[in-house]
Amino acid sequence: MGKWFKSGSPWIWMTGGAVSISLIAVLGLLLLIAWRGLSYFWPADIYQWEVVDQQGKRSTIIGEIYDKEEVPTERLISAGHKFSEDPGELVTRYLIKTGNREFVGLDFRWVLETDILSRTTPKDVAKLERSKNGDFFGYPIAIIEDGKRLTLDDVEASFEEHIERAVALSDKATSLQKREIGAVNYELENLRLKERRFELDNALTDSRKLELQAERDKLQADYKVLEKDFFALREEAGRDAVIVRDMRGEEVTLKLDSILGVTYSNRLGIMGKLGHWFSGVGNFVSADPREANTEGGVFPAIFGTVFMVLLMAVIVTPFGVVAAIYLHEYAKKGPITKMIRIAVINLAGVPSIVYGVFGLGFFVYMLGGSIDQLFYPEALPAPTYGSPGVIWSALTLAILTLPVVIVSTEEGLSRIPSSVRQGSLALGATKAETLWRIIIPMASPAIMTGLILAVARAAGEVAPLMLVGVVKLAPTLPIDMNFPFVHLERKFMHLGFHIYDVGFQSPNVEAARPLVYATSFLLVSVIVSLNLTAIAVRNHLREKYRSLEH
Repeated sequence: MGKWFKSGSPWIWMTGGAVSISLIAVLGLLLLIAWRGLSYFWPADIYQWEVVDQQGKRSTIIGEIYDKEEVPTERLISAGHKFSEDPGELVTRYLIKTGNREFVGLDFRWVLETDILSRTTPKDVAKLERSKNGDFFGYPIAIIEDGKRLTLDDVEASFEEHIERAVALSDKATSLQKREIGAVNYELENLRLKERRFELDNALTDSRKLELQAERDKLQADYKVLEKDFFALREEAGRDAVIVRDMRGEEVTLKLDSILGVTYSNRLGIMGKLGHWFSGVGNFVSADPREANTEGGVFPAIFGTVFMVLLMAVIVTPFGVVAAIYLHEYAKKGPITKMIRIAVINLAGVPSIVYGVFGLGFFVYMLGGSIDQLFYPEALPAPTYGSPGVIWSALTLAILTLPVVIVSTEEGLSRIPSSVRQGSLALGATKAETLWRIIIPMASPAIMTGLILAVARAAGEVAPLMLVGVVKLAPTLPIDMNFPFVHLERKFMHLGFHIYDVGFQSPNVEAARPLVYATSFLLVSVIVSLNLTAIAVRNHLREKYRSLEH
């Protein structure tokens, strides 16, 4: 046994075991997040319960089972609940999503198993996904088509086709509002700023006033035409309606332009549910959020996260590489260089929120305010660059991740043999040519390693972004079809902040809980995708410049 300990084998086994446990823990966490998040999109069975309350009053509940738990009987009795029979030590209670928020208040409720008289899964019950007020559960019984009430059997087109027609018209109206009408509003605002600039420069002549007014009249005429088309589309989309019998037994009329889809979950087989699951995941990734971010998708947050990280990478890489090259190749060894290295290392330990305060004070108020004073005086007092935006977020995170890139690049430079530098110089190359053609290519894998670490750190940061650019809901993306097409001054959405907002600021916690898991898994997937792309580039560079090492 003593020889076995002295051989070092126990430490090898302990190290291997620790690595295995760590991998299992990480994979287990990812699987838990993936399961809790992705299972949200699986179409659950819709049940109809007959229940009785404490006063003996019977009622009907229609909805989906969201969760269930075992509750001690003593706790329920102490809370005032009375049982007609002894239920035992534990009682099962179900968290049921009933929807129909405008008629029954909160769309979730707890029901004890002892209060349930019966439970069925009717084939004709449906879940209607709406753009407002959440889901609606009930029995579709008729369609109001162009003012006429028709039963579902009398309608030539199916119920789903009517909804698809209304959704297509609504999407067309929304697209018209965001693109064509938005472009006209953008041009009108530019005309206002242009006129204001002429006023500030004392160059607003009568001829220019006439030119600006002519352009404004033309844009307003275009706006009226587009507005007329927009209202016509909205009116056509809201032409039809569906009549649904809800859990109260009453008939409710719902406009089809407020319905996004209908699902008869109890009619679906495995393949039908699988297709619905893929459709739900696709909509979550590609759609805009709604209902205080508790419904809809997260596409603006995905776009904002990726765009901000790529912009940060473009900023931090050249600065980090240049700083590392200067410190390693040019700076003389002395107390000043030593202090700079210590400062760079210490910067990596500064809390991220401190970087956010610095970014708000220096980038937003000082730098952005100065840019507004110099280049955008006509927009004042409304700020252009003097308010939080994606450019300031990228710069703040670039400073936050700068030490990682510097240290990683320096380590790569230190691994290059001095004989390579001496050989290049001996052949007549200058120091700059040696750096550009030999040293930097050989150090490029280390530079990519630093970039990978920087991307992983920046993509998950939330605290500094709350001060310098991220918002709960951004009306427009940083990129659109209006000149100059890339708008770095705009605020943006971020997956990390979206998780915080949905999980802790949501008015409907129960509805938001699955979205927290789904968005968390999506954020991890985005970070992994960015890192895998960088790793692939690093491996390509390593193979490409491997010959220089020999």
